[in-house]
Amino acid sequence: MSFLGIDIGTSACKALVLSPEGQVLADCSAEYGILQPKPGWTEQDPACWIEAVRHAINGIVQQFPAEGIQAIGLSGQMHGLTPIDADGQTIRPAILWNDQRNGSEALKVEDLAGGTEAMLELTGNRMLIGYTGGKILWMRKHEPMLFARVAHALNPKDYLRLVMTGEYATEVSDASGTGLFDVRRRCWADELIDRLDFDRSILPICHESDIVSGTVSRQGARLFGLIAGTPVIGGAGDAVAQTLGSGVARPGTLQTTIGTAGIAACALQSPAENPGARLQVFCNAAPNLWHCMGVSMNAGGALAWLRSTLDPHASYDAMTRAAGEVPAGAGGLIFLPYLNGERCPHPDPLARGAFVGLTARHDQRHMIRAVLESAVYSLFDMYQIMQKMGQQGDLVITSGGGSQSQLWRQIQAGLFDCPVVTAEGAAEGGAFGAALLAGISQKAWNHVEEAAQCCHELTRDDPIPADVGIYRQTYQIYTRLYGSLSDHFHALTELEQGH
Repeated sequence: MSFLGIDIGTSACKALVLSPEGQVLADCSAEYGILQPKPGWTEQDPACWIEAVRHAINGIVQQFPAEGIQAIGLSGQMHGLTPIDADGQTIRPAILWNDQRNGSEALKVEDLAGGTEAMLELTGNRMLIGYTGGKILWMRKHEPMLFARVAHALNPKDYLRLVMTGEYATEVSDASGTGLFDVRRRCWADELIDRLDFDRSILPICHESDIVSGTVSRQGARLFGLIAGTPVIGGAGDAVAQTLGSGVARPGTLQTTIGTAGIAACALQSPAENPGARLQVFCNAAPNLWHCMGVSMNAGGALAWLRSTLDPHASYDAMTRAAGEVPAGAGGLIFLPYLNGERCPHPDPLARGAFVGLTARHDQRHMIRAVLESAVYSLFDMYQIMQKMGQQGDLVITSGGGSQSQLWRQIQAGLFDCPVVTAEGAAEGGAFGAALLAGISQKAWNHVEEAAQCCHELTRDDPIPADVGIYRQTYQIYTRLYGSLSDHFHALTELEQGH
């Protein structure tokens, strides 16, 4: 009894086979590129996903027999619009999650909903630019001839499901990311869709994440080298699958990711009120839980900027070792990390970075440490909002490139004042979580919390008591700086654009 998980990421497909004990028995990945036909546009030809999945599964079956795969779970990049015609063929390249073309359409959705508060009442979330709903309106307005042919609007992993099984379906977590889904009731937001005036039938049937949504067809078996009749599970969007694959399956555990961006995520027992709509609240992979997430635009990317500025040839290990020579609080130096604007907790594209408190006593070590600490302050900002929604954390499971730094983990432990661990599965992306969901569907595990026990602990960092007080005091100063400087950030942008 083993389970195949497949994750269609933004730049690569990852596939793995997981045993009931949580052991990865085989894995393989395949990369592909992104199309950027205009500034701010990002697209992919869905054919590249299918070819990458074929390559990855071919690598899998050379290590593990297809006959041993009992069920298949799917994951993939969220929010991407993949328009399909009545014959099941793609009409145009998919419009990806990070595409920026549909800003006015996203605003129009909220306007048709009756404003932001009405939008929150209908769906539980704002219509962000990246969400699928705004892309549907963009295509209807700017590509009417193509839009007239749209019979189905699918997200990326659900297009793979179609090719693999012949079924048009999605599941609650990916549906949440369309912006057209009522996350409280776990169903399509029909009232909103009626106001947007497009054919409701283009949206697929929606399952819970661990429900069998189809089986591998004969054509799918020939195409992918799988066994016809193998169950294919609803799966989960990559952000939700990644959280499950990190072992976060209950309220009280927080997942953090420090990559280029910073992410904080948790499970909620109910779709709580979302103050200011600064967080994203989606349906969780578990039918009785919800997924809460905040995204900062600047985390590891800020450290990469500092390296390129100070010494492009320096290694990150050398930089964090140097920062470790400086005590918690970076000698009274604080960095605001908003180098690319910000999304959460401050939805401000004009926000800027700043070192505050710089003196002649500070050197590169203090600057590096301040940048490392700033990424954690941003994550803690998100957690403060989550606390207002009833989340109380007693454990942080961290992932991403930043989790490889013991110092970065220790900073998290100090500010959150709880253990910070890394776990098996987190490095595997959404594929691990998708495989867990496949196993749940076949009763290898009874529920997500039991499945998450497969994410065995790799490292643990406990808070250093002396650091906790320093970080909390410094954080209180940090939280006041954006409000003090935001008007000046905007004025600097106007001055820059004027010249």
